[in-house]
Amino acid sequence: MTETLASADINLIQRIIPHRYPFLLVDKVVEIDGTSSGVGIKNVTMNEPQFTGHFPGMPVFPGVLMVEAMAQTAAVIAGVGLDLADKNFGVYFMAMDNVKFRRKVIPGDTLRMKVETLRGGGKVWKFKGCATVDGDVACECEFTAMMDWPK
Repeated sequence: MTETLASADINLIQRIIPHRYPFLLVDKVVEIDGTSSGVGIKNVTMNEPQFTGHFPGMPVFPGVLMVEAMAQTAAVIAGVGLDLADKNFGVYFMAMDNVKFRRKVIPGDTLRMKVETLRGGGKVWKFKGCATVDGDVACECEFTAMMDWPK
């Protein structure tokens, strides 16, 4: 028996997390398995504002934005798994650990972000993320976030 995994398109993502242009860094989330894991997709385009200064003539997607994109993916996974759409759910960084950047990401690349929940269920959650481009690891990290539950 095969379990059907949930997903989130851009409309559902915007009903879960408050991020908007220019800081909404996940285009869709696929393969959501409850609150335990999921895969986010970020299509990197030259139209993004960070490329005017990072770096002129040699655009490179900032590593810290890869980590942010994985954190947004984690928030969507938790939001879908806990049915938090339209409920003013907030997630805030507390820590980033073991962050490693392995590959340059440039316009035209598609980041595939696999995020797993290491600890969840309460107010403080811990996640592990790995972002790849064409199967090559671009960034990996662990991060901790505080969940601000709807009142």
